[in-house]
Amino acid sequence: MKIAVIGAGSWGKNLVRNFYELGVLKVVCDLNAENLERASDNHSKLHTTSSMDEIINDKEIDGIVVATPAHTHYEIAKRSLLAGHNVYVEKPLAQNVEEAEELHKIAQDKDLVLMVGHLLLYHPAVNKLKNLIASGELGTIQYINSDRRNFNANHRSHSNVMWDLAPHDFSMMAYILNAEPEKIVNVRTWASSGDSIDVAHIDMIFPNNIGGHIHNSWLDPQKQALLTVNGSKKTAVLNDTFKENKLEIYSRRGDGGLTVEKPVYSNDEPLRLECKHFLSCIKNKQTPTSDSINGYQVVKYVEACQNFISNDATATDLEPNYV
Repeated sequence: MKIAVIGAGSWGKNLVRNFYELGVLKVVCDLNAENLERASDNHSKLHTTSSMDEIINDKEIDGIVVATPAHTHYEIAKRSLLAGHNVYVEKPLAQNVEEAEELHKIAQDKDLVLMVGHLLLYHPAVNKLKNLIASGELGTIQYINSDRRNFNANHRSHSNVMWDLAPHDFSMMAYILNAEPEKIVNVRTWASSGDSIDVAHIDMIFPNNIGGHIHNSWLDPQKQALLTVNGSKKTAVLNDTFKENKLEIYSRRGDGGLTVEKPVYSNDEPLRLECKHFLSCIKNKQTPTSDSINGYQVVKYVEACQNFISNDATATDLEPNYV
């Protein structure tokens, strides 16, 4: 199998490393000469190019991995699919539902794999939590909160914090609850300068009146990736900034104290699992866990938030999928 990676920057370099170590990476493409030089230095005998046409026109390539800025995802993914390549595109799949739907239909019509890089769906701790929720270990789920923050000194002219970070939270929350949010109840944002949204608070409701909240920020120098799931019996806390014991389960004892459980899960690298899943989907013609419908759903959620603040709405219902 032969894989090409388009985009070898801050995140793309991790995809380059994984596909190289899996023995399937044929070529890396980037317009930045420094990124290509770093890829060549770190991976012996790796072919690099600044020509995307070279990759898209190469019939020997089985899959193209797109790790470029978000506003370019749609065009590159579309060109790759139309050329007959299976595609793995980093989140978000596109920046509006019409483009996401079009990509989904192209992949369906051509019987190609279209997978979206919703990394947390492949995280062992997230999957452990999903299983605990499904088994009833936490009781009836009442509230879920995701707090994702980091420091982005170079505010992105083609994106904002919701399009950058919220896809992680939306995809993970819907995945572990096995349900889509029904309504965006409230969205509040703040921009440090110009029109770039740097901080966002999003409130939503899932089926069975489960409340949900997302907090995203580009202004916090202390990186945070914290998920809390409150159940009627127990509360789960997943702190992805920890190196170990990322998942803890809390319950209240009869004496008022807290009991803390530390579930066991594998230490496999989530990105390695995600890359291997893409290869397996190509080989076996199977539907990815984070397929184009999943990618469409997440675009729909973020676009609904964007429309909420643009229209100064009071609440936004989320219509069922139509792709």
